[in-house]
Amino acid sequence: RYSVRKFSPKAIEKEKLDLVLKAGQCAPTACNLQPQRILVINSETGLTKLDQCTPWRFGAPAALLVCYDKIVCWHRKFDNKASGEVDASIVTTQMMMEAADIGLGTTWVMMFDPQKITKTYNLPDNFIPVALLVIGYPADDVVPNQLHQQRLAIDQTVFYNDFCDYSL
Repeated sequence: RYSVRKFSPKAIEKEKLDLVLKAGQCAPTACNLQPQRILVINSETGLTKLDQCTPWRFGAPAALLVCYDKIVCWHRKFDNKASGEVDASIVTTQMMMEAADIGLGTTWVMMFDPQKITKTYNLPDNFIPVALLVIGYPADDVVPNQLHQQRLAIDQTVFYNDFCDYSL
């Protein structure tokens, strides 16, 4: 799986889109409250509006706007931290992986103005946009970005039992 930055104009079959959405539905969320709210954007009008909210659609024939309902999400009792953003991220990840499994490409886009998205798509006040998952068939000539294979050494990101040996 890699971030696809050039899509074929071929429409996504409803059966495949349903599989991706089902993967999101099955994602784990805090206390199984399922606060995710997903807007499928796949009409010409909807995509034109999306292009006014982000320059990073990459020609995808569809996008999934993943939000959470701040009224429904769980809150941690110690500091009242809302689970919604984490829950929406888990849902987005599962949909992204399902898409890859069935031959679709995706790119997780966070570069959008949340106020503009909210206004453009008439989101209820309690819906908080977290991510856009642009989705479709990769173009025939698309390749992963050169940074895709670059990873930090595992010992730079994984620690055991404490962080006392961590240094910048």
